[in-house]
Amino acid sequence: MNTLVSSSRVRLDSVDRVAPAVLAVPPARQPLTRVSLAYIEARLKLYLRFGEPAHTVSLDHWRRCAVFLPASMFCRILWQANDYGTIRWQLMVMQACTPLDALQRIPGVQPGARLLLNAEGKQAVQSVLHRIDAIEALGLAPVAVSPAYWRTLANRLAARLPLPDYNLERHAAWLAGRGLK
Repeated sequence: MNTLVSSSRVRLDSVDRVAPAVLAVPPARQPLTRVSLAYIEARLKLYLRFGEPAHTVSLDHWRRCAVFLPASMFCRILWQANDYGTIRWQLMVMQACTPLDALQRIPGVQPGARLLLNAEGKQAVQSVLHRIDAIEALGLAPVAVSPAYWRTLANRLAARLPLPDYNLERHAAWLAGRGLK
């Protein structure tokens, strides 16, 4: 039994070290990004605002794990409270990547992800949520939005400048630029 466990660990570790040409690898062998999600009534909500996980694993009544393929974009929101009210709001837009890409270590995201936007505090999170709602009102999926737009939002939040809107012209320009690669 112990040998079986250690051999499965070796297999999983070797899968995590796939070359950058990950899209040529069959889906069963692609390195995956695992995102922890949780819900505790009136205390903690750690959930996805957008993103298309390859699959979701339910660990117990309170915890789940969403699994993403490389290059997938997703948004995770954390809301935390104590006996006196809300103590933390956090919104992160991330992009899953391969182990050979530059990634950041993020609690609850294994092995890590490319952090595009990190909003802390109720006002910042609500501002970004309004932008996400506006993108959906255009008929676009937030996962299809340019990663540069999320970085721009992050920089504008940090500088306390007005947040730009995402429009169809900006989206068309991003698609045209992506088509040139």
